[in-house]
Amino acid sequence: MVSPPDSTESLPLSEPEPAGLNVADGEPPSSTSPDPSQNRPQIPITWPSGGILTLDWVTNLMSTFDWSSRNLRPSEFPTVLPVEVFDALVLTASKILHKEPNCVSIEPDKDGVVGSSVVVVGDVHGQLHDVLFLLKDSGLPSENRFFVFNGDYVDRGAWGLETFLLLLSWKVFMPERVFLLRGNHESKYCTSVYGFEKEVLAKYGDNNKGKHVYRKCLGCFEGLPLASIIAGCVYTAHGGVFRNIPATPSKRAKGKKNRKVILSAESVPLSLGSFEELSKARRTVLNPPWEGPNLIPGDVLWSDPTMKPGLSPNKERGIGLLWGPDCTEDFLKNFNLKLIIRSHEGPDAREKRSGLGGMDEGYTIDHVVPSGKLITVFSAPDYPQFQATEARYKNKGAYIVLKSPNFDAPIFHSFEATIPRPKVNPYYDFEDVIDSDEELDLTMMVETS
Repeated sequence: MVSPPDSTESLPLSEPEPAGLNVADGEPPSSTSPDPSQNRPQIPITWPSGGILTLDWVTNLMSTFDWSSRNLRPSEFPTVLPVEVFDALVLTASKILHKEPNCVSIEPDKDGVVGSSVVVVGDVHGQLHDVLFLLKDSGLPSENRFFVFNGDYVDRGAWGLETFLLLLSWKVFMPERVFLLRGNHESKYCTSVYGFEKEVLAKYGDNNKGKHVYRKCLGCFEGLPLASIIAGCVYTAHGGVFRNIPATPSKRAKGKKNRKVILSAESVPLSLGSFEELSKARRTVLNPPWEGPNLIPGDVLWSDPTMKPGLSPNKERGIGLLWGPDCTEDFLKNFNLKLIIRSHEGPDAREKRSGLGGMDEGYTIDHVVPSGKLITVFSAPDYPQFQATEARYKNKGAYIVLKSPNFDAPIFHSFEATIPRPKVNPYYDFEDVIDSDEELDLTMMVETS
């Protein structure tokens, strides 16, 4: 376990936060008094001349977001980050992200850099203060310290916008050292259910400006890559593996020249897909599909491991796959890999899954097979931030460090939640919404596409 800075003992987990039930007003107010220990930063943040970010600019953004979360109401966020600066940051980041392939190749010891390490981070779900701690604890991104963030930056927590923008700033500053992958919550459906949309509107206004910011975030989500390969031997993706989709053209209607050929994957027995297929999948979709010819993004973002052998539809979630240890072995062996690192399951999801470990330490080793291992890492401690029951999961978060020269021996770092969290009301009806991402409302997914 990793202790917080300047402490030889673990900090206690934060206490349950009082439920702010008035979500409909779009203005969840902070209930904390201004923190006199923090000096007021120079706000608003301005976009640097020439659009070139520096380490000072990014670290100032970190400290400013920390300060504003403790001292300002959500509606005052534009005084910290004006919409013009938001636009510049998201546009710059989106141009970088959209140019990256579906599966990015990360070679840490390339180009003369030796002795590198790669930090792999799981779900963070808008828990800004835990992300700030993680970055300081692991060491900030640098020439020989790479980061792979494995999706789910937003929703559930109260600071998804700040978290996402902060990570985008690191991406812009160090595009070849920081990699942001997409999670299932980076979608229109999830953000409309689990709070991010309402968070954005609360901070920038339930008007054209707020809707503009939300749309730009959705567009940026579409550009996030789906997976990465680290040092040729570690596959990382939010959910996991994906299926092969054979091209099976339907019959062309008579007299209809140049009619579009429709592919059908549903009637074909399930088998594991290839990286060539992954590279060709269309990732620029607001809600990854659970049916049709473009199933790979949904698989990568929503799938779960199981201890039962085989590959099957993920009926619990209604999208993606369930895969057993035999499939993990086949995937690793077929592509000469040593590790699969995925995320996607917090303590609420894991308590419903028989045969797999809980998320008390922030990670689990789910499959150990001859060719390597399957690992789940979850980086949001004391999750979820808002919980309907008095008894909390009190899970730790974790991140993984992979080190040169082989990058295939994971080092686990567990950490406690940062306390105290600023008191803030939730942006979604956490008492009624389903505890995990199971039993999806597929009709609503269609409507929000």
